[in-house]
Amino acid sequence: MAWALITGASSGLGIEFARLAAADGHDLVISARSTDRLDTLAAEMPTQTVVIPADLSQPGAADRLWESANDGRRIEILVNNAGLGIHGNLGRAPELERGTLSVNVVAATELMQRALADFRDHGTRGRILNVASLAAFMPAPTMGLYHASKSYLLSLSEAVHHEAKAAGITVTALCPGPTRTGFFDAAGLGNSGVARLMPLQSAPQVARAGWRGMMAGKRTVIPGLATKALAVSTRVAPRGVMARVNKRFWNS
Repeated sequence: MAWALITGASSGLGIEFARLAAADGHDLVISARSTDRLDTLAAEMPTQTVVIPADLSQPGAADRLWESANDGRRIEILVNNAGLGIHGNLGRAPELERGTLSVNVVAATELMQRALADFRDHGTRGRILNVASLAAFMPAPTMGLYHASKSYLLSLSEAVHHEAKAAGITVTALCPGPTRTGFFDAAGLGNSGVARLMPLQSAPQVARAGWRGMMAGKRTVIPGLATKALAVSTRVAPRGVMARVNKRFWNS
C-alpha cells in the first residue's frame, strides 16, 4: 500500500486527513512542529505511522522533510496541508509575514516539486492534494497575504494538474470556506465577522470531501453549497467590492 505524507498533521484538517488515509490502508508519514501531538496521533493510527517533526517556515525544511519521508519508503500521496494566517496590514509584522510566505508558498511549492520529480522518475501514478481556501478567489485587506498565498496555490495546482495528468499524476486543490479548526484562534480572529457570520463546516466533512476529490483525480474541490455559491459570485462581483466586503468581515 502506498505511503502518504501529510503536513500540518498535528491539528484540524491534518488529523482528519491522517485518519482518512489510514482508513484506506495507507501507511503514513505525518509532520508538523508539535512532536507531542504527532506522537499522540501516531499511536491512534491502525497502519504504520512515522513521525517527522518539521518547521516548514525554515529555509530548506521542505527538502529535508521530503528526504526523510522517503528514507526507506516511497511517498505516493502528498497532502500539502500546513498553512499559516496572519491578520493585519502588510508590513506590520515582517517576521510573521515571512513565515506565512515560507509555509504557504515556498514549502508547499518545494514539496510539490520534489513529489512530481520522484513520481515521474519512478513511474508512480502519484496524487497531490493542496489545501487552498475560498480565500483564493478574492482579495481581503488585513488578510491580504493569506488570501494571496492561497490564490497562488490554487492557480499553481490547476496548472500543474494539466501538466501532470499525461503521466498519470493528479493534483487537486481543496478550497474550503470557514472550517472548525484552530485557524481563527491561531490568527487572532476568533471573534471576527467571518468566524461569527458565515456557516462553519466541520473538519471531518471538509477533509472527507478533499480526500475523495483527490482519489477521484479532481482538479478542484469546493465543499458545501454555500462555499460554492460564494466562489461563483467572485467571478461576477467587482474585485473592489469584494475587497471592501472582506475587510468588513475580517475586522468586524
